[in-house]
Amino acid sequence: MAYDKFTILRSTAVPLPIENVDTDQIIPARFLKATKREAFGDNLFRDWRYNGDDTPKADFVLNNPIYSGKILVGGRNFGSGSSREHAAWAIYDYGFRCVVSSFFADIFKGNSLNIGILPVQVSEEFLDKIFQAIEADPHAELEINLPEETITLVATGEKESFDINGYKKHNMINGFDDIDYLQAMKNEITEFEAARLY
Repeated sequence: MAYDKFTILRSTAVPLPIENVDTDQIIPARFLKATKREAFGDNLFRDWRYNGDDTPKADFVLNNPIYSGKILVGGRNFGSGSSREHAAWAIYDYGFRCVVSSFFADIFKGNSLNIGILPVQVSEEFLDKIFQAIEADPHAELEINLPEETITLVATGEKESFDINGYKKHNMINGFDDIDYLQAMKNEITEFEAARLY
């Protein structure tokens, strides 16, 4: 299925300055029974967001109304642990379109790119600047420029470059998953095949 096209995203951000956030914390295993990619966002960080009686934990960032936006800023080694795709689904379904960290687990990074979430890896120093900017002003904005592969603190203009695989970049800009990419090349594939038939 196609996902939102991603070119330039300018948004406030939600800070989660915790290292080694694993996929079981992102979406606990008991919520993996569903077969459709629906309502996973309701259980994003479920055990950190809610008490045993389903009341919100006031001290968790997603329950704090001063923070909002389409960008989640996490600590180092975000998405470690198991390879479950549901972690990326939960983040996307909640409304985030970008996760920023100084390091991502490889499988989580791949799962995110496959469904339209851009993982932006920055230096530890730049990540600290982002956290400091959001702490000083919860309305501080970040600009993620995918074509130019840059992330910018809008208020100060400080920016840093990030890397992304060219194929994944193409798909993100066009809102493609792997199947959409092949379908977009249908005519080229047909012509290639026809040229080799005798």
